[in-house]
Amino acid sequence: MSKTSKSSALHETDGVSQPDITNASSIKRIKDKRKAKLNTNTLVTEILNGNITALSRAITLIESSNPKHLQQANDVIKLCLPHANASVRIGITGVPGVGKSTFIEAFGLHLTSIGKKVAVLAVDPSSSLSKGSILGDKTRMEDLVKNDNAFIRPSPSGTSLGGVARKTRESIILCEAAGFDTIIIETVGVGQSETAVHSMVDFFLLLKIAGAGDELQGIKRGIIEMADAIAINKADGENLKAAKLAKVEFNRALHLYPQKESEWQPKVSLCSALHREGIEELWQHISEYIEHTKANNYFETHRTEQNKFWLLQTIEDRLKSDFFNQPEIKMALKTQLHLIEEGKTTPFVAAEYLLKLND
Repeated sequence: MSKTSKSSALHETDGVSQPDITNASSIKRIKDKRKAKLNTNTLVTEILNGNITALSRAITLIESSNPKHLQQANDVIKLCLPHANASVRIGITGVPGVGKSTFIEAFGLHLTSIGKKVAVLAVDPSSSLSKGSILGDKTRMEDLVKNDNAFIRPSPSGTSLGGVARKTRESIILCEAAGFDTIIIETVGVGQSETAVHSMVDFFLLLKIAGAGDELQGIKRGIIEMADAIAINKADGENLKAAKLAKVEFNRALHLYPQKESEWQPKVSLCSALHREGIEELWQHISEYIEHTKANNYFETHRTEQNKFWLLQTIEDRLKSDFFNQPEIKMALKTQLHLIEEGKTTPFVAAEYLLKLND
């Protein structure tokens, strides 16, 4: 079914202007409500009841770098954990411009139409210079964001591994506790983000486009070995012929690789997120994969291995954070950086010196 034309959320309606008078008391009331700290048990109860506001506040809590929030965040996660792990976790990646946001909206709308509750954790790339992020996924998914059975949470990637938000793993647990049975994680599509997302999802989808000189890049061993399916997006109009050719090429490439641990043969399909075509077929592939991996016990084994990985990753993150937050290390680091600038030491000697200070 073709998508009907509609105005974009980026379009400004003529004649709409800001009111001249703003109710100061209302603003104060809203600000006071936001500042009010919820009791941990109350927050968890609201999450389990499917309260989206409570879910958002809890995710903000676990994303906070404020040490004062760490204990409450850990308590919330601990209380939510028994109610988690009942969802299907889907990772979606692709190069910028492949249409990830448009695809996820079409995919999410299909899932909600068949009775699913969908949470989208969209990781937005942070600037290495200003440290800022656009966080525009809610604008790009303007239909899905209004759906009562969908929750979209954009998060800045910061300096975390490959652009995947440091607390995405915990956000999954909170969304599952809130009753969302399908979790979609969108990567920024650069660097090592694919590896990080692959380590926290059940099904890994690679989005591609034809006719953009991307075919050979897609045959690179690493990304193909991780993908459980490849969907060639924008397979419509004049690009349909090129998309069909690309499908043949990727199918040939997939058969060159050894069988995956899951004993699943990845499939290639065509889709047009713009016209919402091929989405149902892709969901069928995912359903078949989940059924297949649960039958051969790979599903649970894979999740156990992921939990082990995140244990080690969390320890590494905590050790790194504790090391750099020590006042003595902070001062010595500035000195060593100055010595490097003057050519009086090497990075390796400086690192060795700083590490010995921590002994």
